[in-house]
Amino acid sequence: MHREGADPLNMTADDFLCDFCGQHWREDRPFVEGHRGSCICGSCLSVAFSALALHGISDTPAEGEACALCLLERPEVDHWRSPVHEDKLACVQCVKRSAGVLHKDDEVAWQKPVKG
Repeated sequence: MHREGADPLNMTADDFLCDFCGQHWREDRPFVEGHRGSCICGSCLSVAFSALALHGISDTPAEGEACALCLLERPEVDHWRSPVHEDKLACVQCVKRSAGVLHKDDEVAWQKPVKG
């Protein structure tokens, strides 16, 4: 998401916020952008990926709730709910896709969590 009051023609790192924890982008906090400016940071992505892909922990969206990243309502798939912003969900497809993007990015040191 974007910081309230941010100038869309002059965006800085502080203007990009993780939809799931509210932290701003930094070089040591990689982000993946979803649709319409939605973002998930590497820390939230690690938690979401671990919950959904490794431990089978998921949340079912209520009627009308959509994934914050793809903006689609898909009650038939697993979702991760932010513990910080409980109105924010990420579907398993977006979490796995985002994890693939960050994992393959040579410019960031993020790796997919592994079951341990």
